[in-house]
Amino acid sequence: MVTTRSEPDYVANPYDADCPTRHILDRIGDRWTVLIIGILGRGDARFSELRRHVGGISQKMLTQTLRGLERDGLVRRTVFPEVPVRVEYALTDSGRSLLEPLYALQDWSIRHLGDVSASQEAYDRANQ
Repeated sequence: MVTTRSEPDYVANPYDADCPTRHILDRIGDRWTVLIIGILGRGDARFSELRRHVGGISQKMLTQTLRGLERDGLVRRTVFPEVPVRVEYALTDSGRSLLEPLYALQDWSIRHLGDVSASQEAYDRANQ
């Protein structure tokens, strides 16, 4: 009988440079990930829909980000055998569990935009 451990042999510490949680933090801290997860939180979407809704993302970055999200188990890619082939992306349960914290960060950024902008301007003036 093969068993798997539900916990690693070490204590995860994101402050340790070698901790695998760093990869997860890099993934969920990426701006494209935040925006793609946010769009998919509204429902399944095709590649072209994602590109249209995520302003400024290139086709290459969208492809790379979706592949990474799929590899990490946050997004599911479904290919429908139609002519032409239809591909849709959807959040997995793990991906959906990110919605609340990501929406909280999004809301925080909107609420504090004025304060952050004012601080940046004051800093830039003082350091010219």
